[in-house]
Parts: sequence; C-alpha cells; structure tokens
Amino acid sequence: MTDDLSPAAHAQAIDEARQRLLVFVRQCPDDVWRSAPVHGDPRTVGIIADHVAHAYEYLAGWIGDVAEGKEVALSTELVDDLNAGHASGAADITREQVADHLRSSGDALIALISGLGAAQLDLDDGRIRRLAAIAARHADGHRTEFEATPASPA
Repeated sequence: MTDDLSPAAHAQAIDEARQRLLVFVRQCPDDVWRSAPVHGDPRTVGIIADHVAHAYEYLAGWIGDVAEGKEVALSTELVDDLNAGHASGAADITREQVADHLRSSGDALIALISGLGAAQLDLDDGRIRRLAAIAARHADGHRTEFEATPASPA
C-alpha cells in the first residue's frame, strides 16, 4: 500500500472515523447494542465497538515499536488471539465505557501518529503507514457493518 498522507493526515483520518463511530455508539438503540449483527460473529455491537478501541491500543504499541526500530512480528493468529481475549472480558460493556475507551485509546494513537516524522511512516517497508491506514479504516468498517446488517439477538 502506498499513499502520500502525512502523519497529521493519517491522524486526522483516524480521528474522523472514530468520531463517526462515537456518534453511532451514542445513538445506538438498546436492542441493536445487545445484538450480534455480523453473520458468523457472536460478538455484540457493544463488544465490537469496544474492540475498535482495544485495537487502537495494540496498533499504537506496534507503531511505537516499529518507530523505535524494534522487530514486530504480526500475524493473523496474533490478532485473532487479541480479539478473542478482548471479547471474553467485554460482555457487559456499556456505551459510556466504550465511548471513554474510544476517546482515550484513540487520543493516544492519534498523538503518537501526529508526532511521527514523515519518513517514519515508511519504516519497515511502510509498516507504520499501513498500520495507520488500518486504524483509520477500522472504525468505519465496523460502523458500516452495524448499519448495513439487520440486528439479530446475541
């Protein structure tokens, strides 16, 4: 993936997507909040929305490590394990908790990316740039899933 976005533009894209998800979280009806709208995924809307906040944390960790020149081993299995661990502990999460988590973890990620130099985005074959783009798409991806999929009881 190549793009010509600056660190500030990546940070802005993450913030804008996060803000759209926060609006959805605040306006989400109770029955939808407790539903599992994604076919084949038993997680509720609340758990998935908080998963985005959780993902901001591990993405920030990986970005920080790459920026410091550390080796970062990423795999689908690692991400699946992180997601499963999160889901098992977030069953009764409230809108307020999710909104707070999205704000705090998003703020930290946005500050980290905003503080990078343009050349740092391309470290490790552009890994930071790719992770920043993933962070920007993640909130919108799940939000549009919620909006497009009829809710089913969890």
